[in-house]
Amino acid sequence: MPQHAAQFIVGNCVEVMRALDAHSIPLTVTSPPYDTLRDYKGFEFPFEAIAAELYRVTAAGGIVVWVIGDRIRNGRSLTSFRQALFFQELGFSMHDVMIYQKKNTPFMRSNAYTNAYEMMFVLCKGKPRVFNPLKAPTKRHGREMLTHNKLPDGINKKKRGELKKEKTRTNIWAYAVGLGGTTRDRIAFQHPAVFPEKLAEDHILSWSNPGDLVLDPMCGSGTTGKMALLNRRRFLGIDISAEYIEIARQRLRDCGLAECPPA
Repeated sequence: MPQHAAQFIVGNCVEVMRALDAHSIPLTVTSPPYDTLRDYKGFEFPFEAIAAELYRVTAAGGIVVWVIGDRIRNGRSLTSFRQALFFQELGFSMHDVMIYQKKNTPFMRSNAYTNAYEMMFVLCKGKPRVFNPLKAPTKRHGREMLTHNKLPDGINKKKRGELKKEKTRTNIWAYAVGLGGTTRDRIAFQHPAVFPEKLAEDHILSWSNPGDLVLDPMCGSGTTGKMALLNRRRFLGIDISAEYIEIARQRLRDCGLAECPPA
């Protein structure tokens, strides 16, 4: 596959991944279907088989970003946590548990607080090969008296130090959703569940370098692929639906991005 190009494959992602070399994928960013909350044209979701293949193909130090929520009906299903524990049983380490906070159109509940988040499990095979921390500006910066070395007596001791102009972001990431927030690509919403382009981009920038291969084994409308190419990564997208793959291909064509021809 050429540098900064994408390849899409229509097929069962378990079968397609079985044809990939072991330890060959440095980064996967995906959001699987869960708890039958959306209609994916009757396609099934064999989670355990998918998870096992993801472990096999992930490179040493590679990352899998697994974006998932829970069905809320008579309480939470906790599907996300069961899947997280299964990934650990396979051998992944749970490098981080992150939150994807939705700034708008959250799921309203009559007898509980408004639901406005999904989980982002950052799974690693060993220690991360790449971490490019995203930064946020600090409210204050410059030199001032800073607290240090607080002892059991509770007395704050201070010395002059420097507050940086920026700091590493927290592990709660907030994004607007819907047209203009998730994406400006109207065609993407022909898929029933589209996650924000910026979410995919932020993980791609964090856990990979230019030229790296990014996988999405349930690529849907192609959000991960679009953001991978825009950030000079290679991309492999798999989906069992030919219709969704065509949406993904069209999104790339609309912004002048290339799909490499089949091998």
